[in-house]
Amino acid sequence: MQANVERCELAPGFSISRIVTGLWQIADLERDGQTLDRRKTATEMQPYYDAGFTTFDMADHYGSAEEIAGSFQNQNDSDAVQLLTKWVPTPGPATRDVVRAAVQRSLDRMQATCIDMLQFHAWNYADPGYLDCLFWLQELKNEGLISHLGVTNFDAAHLGVVLNTGIEVVSNQICFSLLDPRARHAMTDLCRQHGVKVLAFGTVAGGFLTERWLGKPEPDWDNLETWSQMKYGRFIREAGGWQALQNLLGVLSDVALRHHVSMANVACRAMLDQPAVGGIIVGARLGKSRHIEDNLRLFEFSLDSESRSEIEDALSKLRPIPGDCGDEYRRPPFLTASGDLSHHLDSMPLPYQARPGHDARTKVLSGTVWEELAGFSRAVRHGERIMVSGTTATHGEHAIGGADPAAQTHFVIDKIEGAIQSLGGKLSDVVRTRIFIRNVADWEPVARVHGERFREIQPANTLVRAELIGDEYLVEMEAEAVVS
Repeated sequence: MQANVERCELAPGFSISRIVTGLWQIADLERDGQTLDRRKTATEMQPYYDAGFTTFDMADHYGSAEEIAGSFQNQNDSDAVQLLTKWVPTPGPATRDVVRAAVQRSLDRMQATCIDMLQFHAWNYADPGYLDCLFWLQELKNEGLISHLGVTNFDAAHLGVVLNTGIEVVSNQICFSLLDPRARHAMTDLCRQHGVKVLAFGTVAGGFLTERWLGKPEPDWDNLETWSQMKYGRFIREAGGWQALQNLLGVLSDVALRHHVSMANVACRAMLDQPAVGGIIVGARLGKSRHIEDNLRLFEFSLDSESRSEIEDALSKLRPIPGDCGDEYRRPPFLTASGDLSHHLDSMPLPYQARPGHDARTKVLSGTVWEELAGFSRAVRHGERIMVSGTTATHGEHAIGGADPAAQTHFVIDKIEGAIQSLGGKLSDVVRTRIFIRNVADWEPVARVHGERFREIQPANTLVRAELIGDEYLVEMEAEAVVS
């Protein structure tokens, strides 16, 4: 095993190689009904392990990746191999049994009794069911079926909700590259504050940040070879187009020549040097191509100040990728291989069930004890108007967001958005909000979250200090919307 492969401790006693071998391309290799020979393909993982790249990343939907990786782990010292997988559930209501079955399915595929790390993806933050799944995954962690929990494609706001609620997450796997710097600010600050590591994918943008594309004409975007190229082609066009990419590639080429390494090395080293990054995911097309020797060179050089300055200057000329981390899976522009969610989802269920109410009204309930106790609905629609009751950071028996006023406010707005969605509206239909805070000192973090979530909407708003019912609640909010 090579001794110079950098490692990162994600949690006490759990370290990973800082280059994590990604197995998502197994799904690409198994397109059109093809099936890989699992045992034979597993042997293709051996050279990575022998070089010191002992950590492999996969998911429940990456074709037969879990079976292949499990076969490989059982042929080696299982304690020396780290298998990270993901659960990407179907949107909509889940149960404790559904969560357990998903974990058991991965365990069976990997021929394991405990998952080294399971990373969870949420589709719609306005549906609080994602928190139920995390609570139940935490139970399975405590039971010993999962060693460590991570999330994937979470934005900073909702990773903050999860962490401040007390769910034991050690990492967030997100797109983070020279083309996509969204994680540089709020995400990095949050992760450093909580000791959480970023696992960055897309660092070479599906191969576009390599010599292969330097000085080449713009490809036919409708006829690319791989899903990765289709996906990151969309990032390129969003970041400024082909000429903007060529400008960046020219700088990466100059830096690479000066350091006697590849352009991919430079792109990857730049991301490994980001302060919250614990590791980067570098994809492998097992049995097709290897980049092991090139990846090992990552640990033999460092970027000097001149190189970093040149790279930063090139990045300043790119257009920013819109939104926050993971938004490419939740809102336009959908920067996915297909340009939408058609290869991920069949439909997106509404967060709550709409029910007929009195006098031609429609109502939704969120299931809190307060609604039954005091006899009110979470929201009521009458004609084009939707009125949302005073909403706190309550979900079932849980108070969400802990003692963090920003985290509570994000969850409150999520619940409001979920109620409005369920009655046929959108958050952008909101025309009035009223905010009540327990502590005057919390006005600024609460107001900043309101500003973040309603920046483009700017409804009428009132914020006052009030004696809230329930010592755990720092903020309560109500809203009115008009569906046009």
